[in-house]
Amino acid sequence: MKLSVFTVCMPEYDLRETVNLLSHLGYDGVEWRVQEVDPAMADQPPSFWGNNRSTVDLSTIVEQAPALRDLTRSAGLSVSALATYLPCHDEERAELVMGAAAILGAPMVRLGVPRYDRTRPYSELYAEARRGLEAVSRLAAAYGVRVLVEIHMGTIIPSAGLAHRLLDELDPDLVGAIYDPGNMVCEGYEAWRMGIELLGPYLAHVHVKNYAWYPQDEDALGTLHWAPRPAPLARGMVDWAQVIADLKAVGYQGYLSVEDFDTTTNTADRLAADIGYLKRLGA
Repeated sequence: MKLSVFTVCMPEYDLRETVNLLSHLGYDGVEWRVQEVDPAMADQPPSFWGNNRSTVDLSTIVEQAPALRDLTRSAGLSVSALATYLPCHDEERAELVMGAAAILGAPMVRLGVPRYDRTRPYSELYAEARRGLEAVSRLAAAYGVRVLVEIHMGTIIPSAGLAHRLLDELDPDLVGAIYDPGNMVCEGYEAWRMGIELLGPYLAHVHVKNYAWYPQDEDALGTLHWAPRPAPLARGMVDWAQVIADLKAVGYQGYLSVEDFDTTTNTADRLAADIGYLKRLGA
């Protein structure tokens, strides 16, 4: 397995600083966050989903791609994936990112699936996502990349089982799943090995983070409510030693891409600790 970092979790670093840090720490690759950059946020403090300086601007990604490719390679890194927030039915902008991926040598592009919030039935959301994936998979074939959807709480694929249902019978060379045990702690837990085996050829990429559950408030009926919060990799609900053993058991050889939102240490120390921990686990 190879190790990369999804740059959403290092918002205070610009693109050059990002590759220099990851190279220094010994990572193999970088998973670039791709999002439209709002200049009005430039004066705000760095944050994961706000002023994230380690973000490739969607609006200029094709123009940036040759220089970004050279910058990444000069640091001795590969691009493990491009992670967008585009819905999977947005063919026009998905094609734009795929064109950039081809220039960058990025093998995979993440697209989004519908959220599930009880306002629309699951069956409608599933049909919409399936149509979108069928369309963008044809684009993926033309550009030589693979479309990824992420197992994520609050969406129609919070589990490996529902991700498999969405992808089943599509070409696994063109579409795949990001397996995210941290997200599955929040919603969608299934036995790690079973979910990995079920995904089979659709298992394309793995995000690495951890969460723990904490008690919140007690309501008037006496019900205690709980909520998940980010935790250090070795201090959350995901047993990463078991997950890595299960990935090895099925022959997974792709990336483990760190997406660590724990803020108890600074970013550089956190990423240094993460790679050390993953290597101790045999990644």
